[in-house]
Amino acid sequence: MFRWLIVVVLALVLMSGLTAWLRRFGFGRLPGDFEFRAFGRDWQLPIASTVVLSMIAALIARLL
Repeated sequence: MFRWLIVVVLALVLMSGLTAWLRRFGFGRLPGDFEFRAFGRDWQLPIASTVVLSMIAALIARLL
């Protein structure tokens, strides 16, 4: 249980660090990625990008 928590936290930190780099390739701007402003902040819900990145990660894991 503790290992999975560490993996999830590290994945979130890695993805937040790579967000600007991934935007150059179109991630975060796909249909199904929502961006809105509420309470004076910009909020992003990259649902479609998350699905695509999960499929790529699953494909890489299957090949390894």
